[in-house]
Order: sequence, then structure tokens, then C-alpha cells
Amino acid sequence: MNNNTRRLYLLVFVLAVAVNLMGITVNFFTDDPGLYASIAKNMIYKKDVLQLYTYNQDWLDKPHFPFWMAYLSFKAFGISVWAYRLPALLFFMLGALYTYLFAKKYYDKEIAATAVLILMTAQYALMGNVDVRAEPYLLALIIGSIYHIAALQQRFSFKHLLLAALLTACAIMTKGIFVIVAIYGALLGQLIFNKRPAQLFSVRFIALYLLTFILVLPELYALYIQFDMHPEKLVFGRHNVSGIKWFLWDSQFGRFANNGPISQKSSGDVFFYLHTLLWAFAPWCLLFYFALYKRIKNIISKEKQREYYTLSGGILLLLLFSLSRFQLPFYTNAVFPLFAIILAPYCLMPLSKIETRIRAISLWLYIITMPLLITVLNFFLLTKTHVPFYEDCGVVAICILLIAIFGKYRAQRVFLIACTITLFVNFYLNTILYREVALYNGQIEAARYANKPELNNCAVYSLKTQNNNFQFYCNRPVNYIPLEQFGSAATPPNALFYANQASVDYLMQNHIPFRFEETFFNYPQERILPEFITARTRNRVLDRVYLIKK
Repeated sequence: MNNNTRRLYLLVFVLAVAVNLMGITVNFFTDDPGLYASIAKNMIYKKDVLQLYTYNQDWLDKPHFPFWMAYLSFKAFGISVWAYRLPALLFFMLGALYTYLFAKKYYDKEIAATAVLILMTAQYALMGNVDVRAEPYLLALIIGSIYHIAALQQRFSFKHLLLAALLTACAIMTKGIFVIVAIYGALLGQLIFNKRPAQLFSVRFIALYLLTFILVLPELYALYIQFDMHPEKLVFGRHNVSGIKWFLWDSQFGRFANNGPISQKSSGDVFFYLHTLLWAFAPWCLLFYFALYKRIKNIISKEKQREYYTLSGGILLLLLFSLSRFQLPFYTNAVFPLFAIILAPYCLMPLSKIETRIRAISLWLYIITMPLLITVLNFFLLTKTHVPFYEDCGVVAICILLIAIFGKYRAQRVFLIACTITLFVNFYLNTILYREVALYNGQIEAARYANKPELNNCAVYSLKTQNNNFQFYCNRPVNYIPLEQFGSAATPPNALFYANQASVDYLMQNHIPFRFEETFFNYPQERILPEFITARTRNRVLDRVYLIKK
């Protein structure tokens, strides 16, 4: 990389870090981050890091690792939305570091830097760092595990053995045992293509499996003391639920078959991720499909590849997701580093005339379409100020000018412009759109009302378990009472109850007495509907939520 190229890459990298940081203080606008942050907050309230609770009830769904990270952040910096997002952002940056290290090991520095920029400008990677679930952690842990396993495969080292086992164990304690499909699938593919599959059973890898199991024991112990020791607990509507069995089997295969206690209404679509990646891995998806085709074609023609880890691990996990009947778009984030490494060489390498045209078209479609959509969105959104949008336009114009002047060759210039355009889009989302949506989150306003000093002595309850943003923003523990028991349950005097419109309608229809304490406007959707974007039609998609008393 010459000096100009290095400076341009560094400029885009710094902008990517800045755009990610601009979303760190955005109020929650979907339910899952509120739930996960509340569980970590309850660890502090209960002074217990082994048992997971929501609304003071046992919670069994996800493993512990992301909650431990959020808990440590809350202990260090206090309970806040930015403290919840901070460890996820740090793990995302760790994932970028491992992406660079792996790509540099098997390719070169320019391809490694290119892979990092692809990862840091992939659309759902940027969105996932605001709407934080488990994926930023998993993203770093999978590519980190593969990097150290690849080093261990080449030469035994206690450092790589320990780090490979630790990162793999943390990945399992983040999302369950299915993550070994990507991690050990990557290793299996590498060994098969190099005609050394027997190495899977070598001493170094047997040691890796055993050490990984030992490092997963804290998760198994935590589940044992919360659930297996207490068969009398009612979980998923039944007794005698084993937390360990749930972790090892029910959670994974119940979701795969979509027949467990936590399931989706849809039955799954084998092509779901093929079309989801069109926007989730924007602006890189079309070019990624081309790169994937080239890699597979080269393997079929028996051309020696520099490595098979990324292709094996990434495609195996994507196939598993596609065959599953429980499908969510953010699952793809975990393999974005592998996709970025597969794609990076094809962003810059010389190609045939027709392939060069395919590369240019696949990127220019996004370069033109994405800012056009944001411009239209900004026109209809009618926020109080458009200054951030104009600032965004100015910054991106300057960056494109610098790229046009100092870019080394056409393919590099188009690549860097595509990176810049995605950052333009997500700067707008982080500084304007998400904040505008969060303004209409009635749960947050209700929690702030309940946090008034004169109400601090009032016990707080929720009539639904889905109101997790209210639970998080409330400055004290929130209990749960089923809606049907509202009239009969014994509660302290002056207790506050959070209720959505459906709950209030139920109470009124069943003539259960209550009185309104306060009413708040609320946008109940996680998807941003066109009616919400236009100010004059926004009221059509708003409802109300309430704080009520008996």
C-alpha cells in the first residue's frame, strides 16, 4: 500500500469508528436490547451473576456471556444505554482486529485492510452495534477462534491452544453449541481440502476440545444451580426443566425445528438469507455472491487456494441458518468477517473485462440507491432540524473528492466510495432516524415518569413481559403480574402498573377497576412503517401506553 492508499484507508476506518460511536447513546427502540440490558441490570440488583432474571422471574433462553460483559460495564460505568453497548462495540473492534490478522496471515496487508473496511461498513454490522443483541460478541469470538485454531493447526503453541479454547468457549456461552458449526466446520474444511482430516484427532486438537469443555463449565454450573437443582420451578409452563439439557439440546434443536417454547410464526424459507443479505450485507452482497461463485469454481477446477477456513466455516453456518425454521436477519452478522475475507481480494484484483463490469455494476447499484433512499427519507421525515443531514452530505462529498483525487486505480476508488456511502447512510440513521423513532417510545417516557422523586417509594409492576424498555429505564426493580391477576393480586398501596393499550382494553372490557396515573404516546412497531416517516400520517400508527393504579 502506498502512502495515499494508506491515508485513504485510515480516513474511512476513522469515519467508520466515529459512525459506530454516534449510535452508542441512542435510546432503545426495539425490545431485545431492553430485555438483555435489564437482565444484566438485575444481576447488580440481586448481586448474583450466575442466575438470570427478568421481572424477578427465572429466565431461560440465552447463555450468560453477553450478560456478564454488560454487567461488568454497568459495574464500571453505571447503568446506561451507552454502558450496555460499550462492550459489544469493543468486541466488534476485536472482530475487526482478528479479521485483519487472519487476512494478513493468508493474503497480504492491503487485502487485510480491505476486509476490515468491508466488515466495518456492512449494513447490518453497523445496525447491530446500535440494536445490540449477542451478535457483536459472536462476530469477534468466531473469527478469533478460527484465527487461533488455524495457527494451532500449523504449529503447536500453548498460547494459541489457550486462546482458541477460551474464545470458542465464550462463543458457546454466547449463543450455544451450534457455533461450533462455523468454528470446527472451518477447521474440518481446511483439513479435508488439504487431505489431512485425521488431524482432527491429533493430540493438540483433542487437548483443544477438552480445554474448551472445561472453560464452558461455568455456564453449565450456572444453569445447574438455577434450574436443575430446582425441579419445582415453573419454566415454559412446566416443572422439572433442566437448564443444562435446554442449553445443550432444546434451545439449539428446538429453534432449528421451530417447535420449542420460543418459536416463530413462519415455518422458515430456505432462501431467506440469500435475499436478506441483499440489504444486511449491503453494499457488498452482490459482489460477495460473485466472489463466492469464483471461489467455488476455482475449487472445482482444483486450483490451490490460500486457505479454506473462511469458505468452509461461513458457508456451513449459512446453510445451517437457511435450513433452520427459526430465522432472523441478524444471525448473519456472526459470519460477516468470514464473508469479508472471501470478498476482499475480488474488490481490488484485476479481472476480465466482463467481470470488471460485473464488479462495477454490483457496487454502483448500492452507491446510487442507498443515498437516494436516505434523501427521500429525510424529505418526508420532516425533523426539527436538517443540519446533521447537510453535515453528512458535506463530509461524504469531501471524502469522495479525496478518493477521486488520491485513489490509486478505478477499482480501489469505487470500493472506497462504496464504503463512504454506507457510512453516510448510517450516520443519518444513528444521528436522526433512530433518535426520532426513540422519541415515540412510550415505555421510556413512562419509566421516566415513574422515576420522579415523589414516586420513588411506589412499587412498580408490568402487566406484560414484553415491556422491557420500561423495565430497563425504570430506576428500580420492576415486578410482573399477569394481566388476568391484576384485580386479585395483593400489591402494595400506590403501586404503579405499566399497561399497553391492549391491556387497558382488557381491563375495561372485564370491568376490572383501575385509574389512570398518566398516558403516553407510543410507536408500537419495531419496523419503521411509511406512515410513521411522514409527519402528517404519523398519528395513524401511534397508540398509547399507560401508568395505572388500582
